[in-house]
Amino acid sequence: MFFFFEVGVKTDVSMMLRPGRLAIAMGTSVMFVTLVLTTPLSLLLKAYVPMDDSLANSLPLIAASQCLTAFPNIACLLAELKILNTDLGRLAISASCFCDVMGISLMAVTFSITDTSNLLRSFLAILSTAALLAIIVYVFRPAVLWVHSHTSEGKVVREIYITAIFIAVLVASLVSEIVGQHYILGPLVLGLAVPEGPPLGAALVTKLDSFVSGLLYPTFLTVSGLKTNIFKIHLQSTWIILFIVLFASLAKIGAVLLTAHFTDMPSREALVLGLVLNARGICELAIYILWKDDQILTDQEFTLVVISVVAVTAIITPLIRALYDPSTQQFPVKRRTIQQAKPGAELRVLPHQPHYTAEPNASASRSGHIINALRQYELYNEGCVTVRSFSAISQLETIHEDICRVAFDQNATIVIIPFHKYWAIDGSIGSVNRAIQNMNSKVLDRIPCSVGILIDRGILNGSMSIINSQSEYRVAVLYIGGPDDAESLSYGVRMVNHNNVTLTVIRFLLFGSDNARERKLDTDLINAVRHANAGNEAFSYQEEVVRDGVGLATCIRGLENCFDLILVGRQHQASTLLQGLGEWIECPELGVMGDFLASSDFGSAASVLVVQQQRVLGGRMMNRGMKPVVNDREMPIHLPGMQSHGGVTATTAGDSGVTWPISMDRI
Repeated sequence: MFFFFEVGVKTDVSMMLRPGRLAIAMGTSVMFVTLVLTTPLSLLLKAYVPMDDSLANSLPLIAASQCLTAFPNIACLLAELKILNTDLGRLAISASCFCDVMGISLMAVTFSITDTSNLLRSFLAILSTAALLAIIVYVFRPAVLWVHSHTSEGKVVREIYITAIFIAVLVASLVSEIVGQHYILGPLVLGLAVPEGPPLGAALVTKLDSFVSGLLYPTFLTVSGLKTNIFKIHLQSTWIILFIVLFASLAKIGAVLLTAHFTDMPSREALVLGLVLNARGICELAIYILWKDDQILTDQEFTLVVISVVAVTAIITPLIRALYDPSTQQFPVKRRTIQQAKPGAELRVLPHQPHYTAEPNASASRSGHIINALRQYELYNEGCVTVRSFSAISQLETIHEDICRVAFDQNATIVIIPFHKYWAIDGSIGSVNRAIQNMNSKVLDRIPCSVGILIDRGILNGSMSIINSQSEYRVAVLYIGGPDDAESLSYGVRMVNHNNVTLTVIRFLLFGSDNARERKLDTDLINAVRHANAGNEAFSYQEEVVRDGVGLATCIRGLENCFDLILVGRQHQASTLLQGLGEWIECPELGVMGDFLASSDFGSAASVLVVQQQRVLGGRMMNRGMKPVVNDREMPIHLPGMQSHGGVTATTAGDSGVTWPISMDRI
């Protein structure tokens, strides 16, 4: 009861009530094709194949149960495989939610009319069930919404409300039994009536999670296992059940493949989706235990169907792992870099700042100052800038895949992610988050566009804003050579379009090798940038000739208090200028130059953006073609994004109609 109540609390009701057309098509075809094919097959087997009388009586019911596509089973499987937030995972969840709506409705009607000899009693059962659902919707839900709205932000939900809701779960289960329904119907619908997320939904899940997942759920599975008796099984019965289960599984996969054929869905993904929709688990076990208690299933049939649940899950899980790798779906067929973008084209930026509390107030989280700054930037540049922000909940193990997916879906040019160290106001390292460091390394390896790691030292200089200020914001680009430096230069040139920004490009040359052939591409790019910004007083260029890494470090230390933001490329292809600097590197994800600028020994209050130009699959560098970057002060910039309120996606006024699908991982 409490497991299904918790599942209901975690479920996005809008996904169940308003699924997409593809999810409806998939759910309908899977459920009814399996039911229509499997049930007649069981009747044929019953008529022409010798079997036990008990099996013959229960076989049509077992066959019909194979059409179930339960949301809790599929959600747990997707979470285990870490593909819950992929496109395929979201489609599987939507299709299974739609199937659950149909299944719950059919189950309620079936339970209500089981006594066909007394039509009045069946009518009263249907009426009582409708009354139970009406009480939950029109009495219980307004009450919990009142609790939800009267719990202040950041405050803990009062224990009396939590206790009252848990008592309501028990009462709803009892009433479900009294009106002739299964005892899980009331708790499940009750959970769906509770608003998801903080403060109330999150508090209930927190209270239940350890108790249900750690004690009640394993105990339920153990008791289910103890009720099985393999010594009651006959070989003939085993083959019959095996044939029914295999046929039903293939029917589900066939239904998905057939639907995919008419919706232009790739066959490989459709095959994986068919395997996912075959997931079995606690929902089937609950039904089989109910049938055993009602003596619909004998020990033999119960043991066989429990074994079938375990066997199907054991087979499909490794198949899905082998057939589907979401990371390979997120690489574009064309370049997505700032350098390759046309000067007047939109600049698509994904800012991303993970935090651990799902607080509705943006200013209360670490990302608040970023979101607020972008909002001000949008207001200051009304008509040419669009900012849309959203929050997505992901597991730390898979958050990099979600970032890559959103960047891929939205054709982002660059993704900006945070450094794993945060500065205190006195200049010391305030906190270190190794999980973010691990995430950054995975993003750098898999991101389908350019990426920048922001070392934010804004707190050291008062987080100076250039949006409404008339003061000068000093930006520097440190240029040694290579694709990453070219990308950082292209980004810096875009920044100098702002009236309050000054840009200084500092190129470091190796003594005696400044005319080397391998530096010709870099020289051509620098010359193109200088020519495009000729006469621009906000742009300046200087060259520093050094003999080795020591000389380079000395020159960089001389810039400690000269700039507010420093841009630098991540990798420099084993440049001679960097010899000796990489021996004590602490953060490999920043590269040699980035690590030097991020170290506590670099006594500067300047923030640093370490840029990596788009790589191909596997993290290898792409061949770059140098292209002049033109200065255009009237260049419009468009930042795509999204607003998400309670799981409902909306686009902002002035945007081109692009929406971002967001999936909440609550398993």
